[in-house]
Amino acid sequence: MKKLSLFTICLIVLVGSWVVLRFAIGGIVSVPIPGSVIAMYMGLIIIAILVHISVEDSLFREFLRPIRETLVEDRRQVRRRVIAVLIPLFLLGYTYSIIAQRANPPGSPRDAHPSPPLELTYKDEVIGTMQDVVNPFRHYEKDDPEAFKAHVENGRRVYYQNCFYCHGDHLDGQGHFAPHLQPLPANFQDPGIIPNFQEAFFFWRIAKGGPGLPAAGTPWDSAMPIWENHLTKDEIWDVILFLSEYTGYQFRTFGEAH
Repeated sequence: MKKLSLFTICLIVLVGSWVVLRFAIGGIVSVPIPGSVIAMYMGLIIIAILVHISVEDSLFREFLRPIRETLVEDRRQVRRRVIAVLIPLFLLGYTYSIIAQRANPPGSPRDAHPSPPLELTYKDEVIGTMQDVVNPFRHYEKDDPEAFKAHVENGRRVYYQNCFYCHGDHLDGQGHFAPHLQPLPANFQDPGIIPNFQEAFFFWRIAKGGPGLPAAGTPWDSAMPIWENHLTKDEIWDVILFLSEYTGYQFRTFGEAH
């Protein structure tokens, strides 16, 4: 079996790394990886390859050998012609993909904030009716401030381990992935968000994520995971306490608008 050249091995590593970053990892973590992040990692991989082949002169010469053969040797004329055809075709296709006009899909009416279901559920467990469910830890704010503080701190932990990538370090919807998401992540610093919704509504939105929204809210392209598959009920309630405590906004209570 013919041994692969160093140039071919480096090319396989480069292409394989792009495939893993573009398709495999995104499928595992269930969130899209921004193109800027992929470009950053690909740049690091290219630098690592260049460092490796430049460690020894013999490695560098071996890396350049197929390139030199392709450019100057008569027996590589077919390869040169194929490359001479493929490169313009690739550039043509890439340019076309950038400037080609894309037809927008037909509009479809939807509610920006679709009505929640009558019952609030966590997985298959019914917690209660949407209008009656309250945060079970909210009363600690007055009854036991130390316990309330502990729940807020746990909510802080949950948020910065799971949510800040999209919703931002400062809960302003400006996370690392935010520019590449559609619709944009919620900005909890907006005074029109938290004060207009009950804590039960936020529990529903967090627990069910983008895929759990009703048909009235379609078409949705939300990258928000179904967090009830990853977080406990207490963790969801705690992160809701943290959102309110951090921003200073109070959630709406049933039948009352702030």
